Amino acid sequence: MVNKDFFLALDALEQEKGISKEYFREALQTALTSAYKRNSEKSKPVEVIFKPERSQIEIYAYQTIVAEVTDPNSEIALADAKLIKRTAKLGDKIKEDIYPKEFQRIAAGIAKQVIKQKLREQEKNSAYGEFSNKVDTLITGIVKRIDAGTIYVEFPGTNIEGVMSEYDQIATEKYNINDRIKVYVKKLRETHYGVQAIVSRSSPYFVKKLFEMEIPEIGQGVVEIVNIVREVGYRTKIAINSKDPNVDALGACVGSKGVRVNSIVFELGGEKIDIIVWSDDPFEYIQRALSPAKVISVEIDEITKSARAIVSDDKLSLAIGKGGQMLDLLLNLLVGRLMLRAKAKQQKNQIQ
Repeated sequence: MVNKDFFLALDALEQEKGISKEYFREALQTALTSAYKRNSEKSKPVEVIFKPERSQIEIYAYQTIVAEVTDPNSEIALADAKLIKRTAKLGDKIKEDIYPKEFQRIAAGIAKQVIKQKLREQEKNSAYGEFSNKVDTLITGIVKRIDAGTIYVEFPGTNIEGVMSEYDQIATEKYNINDRIKVYVKKLRETHYGVQAIVSRSSPYFVKKLFEMEIPEIGQGVVEIVNIVREVGYRTKIAINSKDPNVDALGACVGSKGVRVNSIVFELGGEKIDIIVWSDDPFEYIQRALSPAKVISVEIDEITKSARAIVSDDKLSLAIGKGGQMLDLLLNLLVGRLMLRAKAKQQKNQIQ
């Protein structure tokens, strides 16, 4: 089978995409073997020999010379082999050229299919490798299309498409074609159309990553985010703790005249952010968590693992929040605290 364009294509793919010719050769041999068996009454193994210097691909059906035949399709006895080739010896192959023009046409078509398939696989693997380190990070993309409420985002310089469902959008935001937006990369998934990144702006981790980007002390690990809960578009409560007694965690997050936290609020379209300094004291922690409502007292029941916070009547609606949102946030924040305390206790017991 002579095909100069085929070898030129292989050379180009090896240089531009880094896909070796051997990679294609093995795939092509497998595909041609299967095609030969489908289009022939024989079931002999097939060998594909590349001869780039002559721009040729030679295709042979063959049998291996053995002392005792156990598989007539792939093996031939030495005596029978000598009738075909006098110098034949054990272990040699008796080859049969595959000449039929019809199969040559099929083989050419298969070669093109193999190239396309392997190129798609390579691009998919390359895309995964290229973007895998972007998972659990923020990245800026461009809104390219909106279909049935789903936002499709392009990331310049990559072959990855970002997909942001309605659930992952901030309901109070309006998105337009060609808008540049920051998104949180949740995970990658394979589709028939290539690799897609599932992205979000509604995830609490979106806010967490904004804090890591905007607050150097958090990015450096001096101040840690202990817990974060979010009512998307309304309010986020974030509990922080300083690992360095000389660093004011709250001051680091707020910044001079609120410049740091305000930049995050701006990115969130005005969503309120309550920054709570972590405390091992449950009384103090609950008081801070209910902010901005002023708490008169907190009653803790260690037996039932419950707490009752008392606020003045005029602050009750503020403590509850619209539709109970503040209570939901507080509950999630406290549940996170209990989980952290349980984890710390478990680690302490393991050390002991």
